[in-house]
Amino acid sequence: MKAASTPTGQKVLLADIGGTNARFALLAEGRIGVIAHMAVSRYGSFREALDAYLGGLPQRDAIRAAILAVAGVVRNGHCDLTNNSWVVDAAELRTDCGFSSVRLLNDFEAVAWALPHLSPEKLLPLGGRQPVAGAPLAALGPGTGLGMAVTIPHATGHLVLSSEGGHSTMAANSPREDAVIAWLRQRSGHVSAEHVLSGHGLEYLHEALAVLDNIALPRRRAAEITRAGIEGTCATSRAAVDMFCAMLGTVAGNLALTLGARGGVFIAGGILRHMPDYLARSQFRARFEAKGRLRGYLEPIPAWLILDEDAAFTGLRALAEVEGIG
Repeated sequence: MKAASTPTGQKVLLADIGGTNARFALLAEGRIGVIAHMAVSRYGSFREALDAYLGGLPQRDAIRAAILAVAGVVRNGHCDLTNNSWVVDAAELRTDCGFSSVRLLNDFEAVAWALPHLSPEKLLPLGGRQPVAGAPLAALGPGTGLGMAVTIPHATGHLVLSSEGGHSTMAANSPREDAVIAWLRQRSGHVSAEHVLSGHGLEYLHEALAVLDNIALPRRRAAEITRAGIEGTCATSRAAVDMFCAMLGTVAGNLALTLGARGGVFIAGGILRHMPDYLARSQFRARFEAKGRLRGYLEPIPAWLILDEDAAFTGLRALAEVEGIG
């Protein structure tokens, strides 16, 4: 990928704004600078976090444009983030910050822009064989929420589509999963894929399994469940992590079928980077392919775990190049 064309001395603000973390960097002459990581919980609004980041930059006046990936639905340059109270508005930022242009896109749309540019060493294979050249590539990933997007190659580049598929209804694949989803439905009504395949989702699975097995356990955070499950120190945590990986395989396989993503399926998000080997040994791949008569269609489709936590910035840089922002 060639460098984005940025006039000398002028910079583009890049950001990846999630439900838990906000990350900022500057793009100049095709290169991404140091990525600053900021906890969302420390700031009452997006503008507070942005001002804190910009306040520490000596070259603030050189920033002429912004491309911001946000974890929520973008409508007319406006986003109310799905999993926190922040609001990001492009028109407001142009007026208040003096940016000549502000581009908002869904955070997983940014990941999808990155897919054709990811280095093999940043990918952990999760089965399958060779990708089909020219076929769509799909991305999904559990983190604070469950993001999805697709990249469709065409003659002049790539078409990237965002998706809110993480909020589609979660289907069970066994009597045990039937019982878990039924318990969650009684508690919350609609049970989406994100309801079980996210940080909070892992916590819900742990709680549901403990109740169904009549085991009194303290509520645990997702990181604690992951650690106890991998180490084998808690049977309920192990069961929750196992169900999480299996359900992710079901959803990833559904996405591959729906999109015809024979170019490959890429798993992103912060949770699974902490357990790559466990995911590779889990029921993920078996459930990915468990689609009855369409097993033969899914078996060759490769899947990978994205190990690069900053993949979204690779995508934002690619978008800057395509749109000539900078």
